[in-house]
Formats: sequence, C-alpha cells, structure tokens
Amino acid sequence: MNALRLSDLTTTAVGGPAAQLVEAGTEEELLAAVAAADDAAQRVLLVGGGSNILASEQRFEGTVVHVASRGVVVTEDADGEVLVEVAAGHPWDDVVRETVALGLAGLETLAGIPGTAGATPVQNVGAYGAEVSQTIESVRTWDREERRERTFGFEELEFSYRDSALKRSMNAGSPRYVVLSVTFRLRRQDESMPVRYAQLATALGVEAGERAPLELVRETVLRLRASKGMVLDPEDRDTFSTGSFFTNPVVAHDELSDRIPADAPRYPVLDARGHEVPGAVKFSAAWLIDHAGFGKGFGLPGTRNELLDLDGAAVAGGRASLSTKHTLAMTNRGSATGEDVAAVARTAQRGVAEVFGITLVPEPVLLGLSL
Repeated sequence: MNALRLSDLTTTAVGGPAAQLVEAGTEEELLAAVAAADDAAQRVLLVGGGSNILASEQRFEGTVVHVASRGVVVTEDADGEVLVEVAAGHPWDDVVRETVALGLAGLETLAGIPGTAGATPVQNVGAYGAEVSQTIESVRTWDREERRERTFGFEELEFSYRDSALKRSMNAGSPRYVVLSVTFRLRRQDESMPVRYAQLATALGVEAGERAPLELVRETVLRLRASKGMVLDPEDRDTFSTGSFFTNPVVAHDELSDRIPADAPRYPVLDARGHEVPGAVKFSAAWLIDHAGFGKGFGLPGTRNELLDLDGAAVAGGRASLSTKHTLAMTNRGSATGEDVAAVARTAQRGVAEVFGITLVPEPVLLGLSL
C-alpha cells in the first residue's frame, strides 16, 4: 500500500509518515506482513485502533501493520462457563457489545474503550474496577524471534496493573510477540459480575459488590465514559486523545509521604485475579493532576496553573490541552503535533512531581517522543 501518515491511524490524530503501511485483514495477512518485514530487517509497528500510540512528526522508518482481522468464536465449557476466542483486530467495543448480547458476563464494565481485542492483554486494559486479566484464559501469538506460534496461558502472561509479559517484551513499540487471538473465559448469566467501582455502583443505583443487568451496566459505563470525553466522537475534540494518558500511581505504604494530602482518593491494589495486594495503595492520577493546579482544559488560551504560575497556552500554543472534561486526557484541539501533546503531558507530569513527589508514568507507546 502507499504510505500514509500515522495521524490517519491514531485516535489523537497526530503522527508523521511511515515508510510502508500494510493492511492486514486476516491472520494470514498479518503473519505475512510481519514475516516480510522481519526478512527485510525492518522495524515493525502494529496498529489496531491506534488508541495507545502517541507519535512524533518524524517519519517512521519501518513497516506499519494495521491489524484489522475479525472474528469471534464461542465455545461452551464443560464447567458451564464459556470460552470466547476473538481475533486480534476485532474492535474491542464490538467484543463487549457482542458478548453482552449473548448473555455473557465479565467484560461489561470495559465498554467504550477504543482499540482492538489484541491490544487488551498487552496493556492489561481496565476500567471501572475490572481488568481483562480477570477473564483472559489464553493469548495466541506469533514469536518473531523463534518464528513459531506460541500460546500464553494465564500464568505465563504475568499480568500486573497495566502491564504484562507481552508488554515487557516490546522494544520501542515493536513487539516480540504478535497477538493473533485472545480467549476469554466468561459466565453465562443475566446479571453482571459484582460492581466494584463506587461511581458506577451509584450510577446504577446499587451498592458496591452487588450486581445489575448486563446491558444496563454496559449502557451506564458508556454514558459515564462519554461524559468524560472517553468515547470517540468526531464532533468532540476532547475525544482526540489516547484516553487516560497516565497510569494511576501505585505507592508502597512505606514510601508514603506527608506531601500527599490525607484526602487524596486512595484505592486498593489488585492482582491479576482481582484480589487485593497488601502493602501498597493506588492514587488517582487525574486527582493529582487537578490538585497540582492543572484544571480541565489547561493548555487552551486563557488557562493558567496559578499554583505553579504557568500560562496554559504557552505550553503548546493552544494546539493541545488537557481535556475540558477530564484532566487525565491529553487532547489534540485540531492542529496539534505529537510534540505538542507530549509538551502538555510533560508539563503535567513535572507539575505533579513538584507538588506531590510522584512521577506519573505514561500509558501510551511514545514514538519519537519522550516526557
């Protein structure tokens, strides 16, 4: 295919040209594209929904493979549970919608997250008290080093908060293991899994730990995400982002300092099975950014951080800013470059470190950029 710009493939709509772009609509095409690039000793970048990439305007010297494979296979398990194998390029929100429609519980709180199924185990995607690690049975991959197919079982994936063995094998955004499909273990039932997230429970009118109808949970999550600009909408500049730009920081109890206010929201740290991990606490990155003086929309003309005496528009000329709906999203206001978006993120990161002594860690893959 003719080379296009990464801005055409990413939800932030930034990024320079690629030396080569290949569309892989099937697993066979995906394997062929990766093999051809490896044979030519070219760098490989896999792009699904483009929601976890922030790229510079520099030319990407390598092959960009757009993963667009589709397919969902449902198998009844002898234990009464259901195995759902999903092709890597299947749009994630479609996976959630389709499984809920089938009366399968486990993914309902992950509605509205942009991207594809194949990306979810890499990042251990999560929202509203759930992570994909809690339902993943296995991940089928292509090992580029050994040139063979390899299936990872749950334990081998070594999941942790927004992390996995697959993610740790990546080198500057280029994966060793190319995800081909992901298999989820779900439950056939009319009601959701226990609702853990307080805001979602309140919106549903239930107590934390209770259940609610599957479709109602999915619809409520979509509504909550949309109110924060976290559901893609071409008419809403607040949605031109990578979603949550920073992970929520996890701090060991013995590293807590009085620089973090007692009223800062704190959450339990959960392992890959959803069990609480002792000895550490998780803070809200959005709260820390806000209380370091970066209000919603910081970066737009007329915005300031009075606490740190920073002029918002001076950071990126008003071309990029925090979302006007949520302080954790770095947005392209219409003419931003990846460098502009990174400048806003860098400013927020340094501000939080200065005020609270916590260094926020970016969630998206940064190509040709650093904070």
